[in-house]
Amino acid sequence: MFGITDFWIFVVAGITLNLIPGPDSLYIIGRSATQGFRAGSSASLGIGAGTLIHILAAALGLSAILSTSVMAFTIIKIIGCLYLFYIGFSMLLSKRAKTTSMLPVQQNMSLGKIFYQGFLTNALNPKVALFFLAFVPQFISHDAPNKALAFIILGLVFNINGMVLCHLLAWFSSSLGTKLKNNKLITNILKKLAGSLFIGFGVKLALSNQS
Repeated sequence: MFGITDFWIFVVAGITLNLIPGPDSLYIIGRSATQGFRAGSSASLGIGAGTLIHILAAALGLSAILSTSVMAFTIIKIIGCLYLFYIGFSMLLSKRAKTTSMLPVQQNMSLGKIFYQGFLTNALNPKVALFFLAFVPQFISHDAPNKALAFIILGLVFNINGMVLCHLLAWFSSSLGTKLKNNKLITNILKKLAGSLFIGFGVKLALSNQS
């Protein structure tokens, strides 16, 4: 249907890929552990919105620009790197917290701002756009009547599955976070570790190329 092939293989492969840790999952864990499930859910929805942007861009052919234009790819990559570095260094350089926030902002950040930051961690990563451009077309028949529609359908399936996994991660992290909130030593160690990981993700993005 819609020219989609090997649908269930796509679903299984997508779930497997969503289980791989990255800056998105780290952001969800940090928000959930410090502000509870609702914050983790907001972060998840923001990340899902960022993924949706990549899906629509790829379906409309906009992501092809990133795969062919060195300048466009580099500009987006630099912005994404700077944002990841900002989050990472803010956590590393922050003083020992009286609260247990794992992120470089006040513990009681609004759900809207959490959503926005989650959106940015995903939307500013050009490798996500290239991933969809490389992965999804493998499951669309060459004679599909409407390739863009098939792309959007597969992208939405991938994103919905990802949101389910993200919310499970948020629930688990919020449950764990309630047990750690009174242990300032552990939370500060986790904050420094998370900061280092964000910087690592930024370095990895900086060293990436279009291939």
